[in-house]
Amino acid sequence: MSDSGEATAYWTVAPGQGELRTASLRAREPDEVLVRALHSGISRGTELLVHAGRVPASIADRMRAPFQDGEFPGPVKFGYLSVGEVEDGPDELIGRRVFCLFPHQDRYVVPVAAVIELPNGVPPRRAALTGAVETAVNGLWDAAPRIGDRVAVVGAGMVGCSVAALLGRFPLDRLELVDVDRSRAEVADRLGVRLVDPAQAAEECDLVVHASGTSAGLARSLELLGDEGEVIELSWYGTDDVTVPLGAAFHPRRLTVRASQVGEVSAARRARRSHRDRLLLALDLLRDDRFDALITGSSPFAELPDAMRRIASGEQPALCHVIDY
Repeated sequence: MSDSGEATAYWTVAPGQGELRTASLRAREPDEVLVRALHSGISRGTELLVHAGRVPASIADRMRAPFQDGEFPGPVKFGYLSVGEVEDGPDELIGRRVFCLFPHQDRYVVPVAAVIELPNGVPPRRAALTGAVETAVNGLWDAAPRIGDRVAVVGAGMVGCSVAALLGRFPLDRLELVDVDRSRAEVADRLGVRLVDPAQAAEECDLVVHASGTSAGLARSLELLGDEGEVIELSWYGTDDVTVPLGAAFHPRRLTVRASQVGEVSAARRARRSHRDRLLLALDLLRDDRFDALITGSSPFAELPDAMRRIASGEQPALCHVIDY
């Protein structure tokens, strides 16, 4: 079997520095597909920590992406939000649009089981949000909101907005999206959720989902809880130190902070749902065109190294920045 040609991929080569590299693709086996990328999404949380070289060595193995090459802090080929079209493989898949947990690369060979066909009604660009929606699904399986709950989502980033969009379908008594950045108000309006400043957010919440990635956001999340309320922590801080205010009223009010992490299926569903089941659900939920509000920037693949630098520095603000191939 001949090789599948060449491919170009994005590599983080040192903290704060990335480049495009070309390599030969291996030959495709009968149970594999050759995919041509259409779009990929930049995960502003995890990928920017990888870009900055801030993955703790103690958990480097746990943080590996499914098709990662290299090791942290670099050189490493990392990413997991790729949408493409099958160029070669089983007859029934050729020409199909698929999602794959693959890094930023223009062509790649993976097992058939590693790709999921996009459902009708999910455009390829929107499918780049699959990872954020999957994280939100897992977080809500952990959070288990109840009918009539008073809920706040702190942090209007890609994951926080995805959580808020899904919570908007629940029969809640109150839902607020909390962020210091007033520019997120337009996105919140398109999602059908009210954006409020942290100082004006309503307290006595039954549940708060925290996704701001800051100590201040976590502290405010605890303040928003009613007695015996719970914060579900979706932020990942890498090597950063985080201050959690566990003095004063934390113990008398019997508050809870609980971690949620997408690497494992929530314990609440692990016996009955696989990782693939969760991905399928996330893609199905993306039929909702409100999620288009989260795609706030794009760049051609050739400009990805500069785009990553600009996003990391704050020059290029975006919720989900999509790379077009």
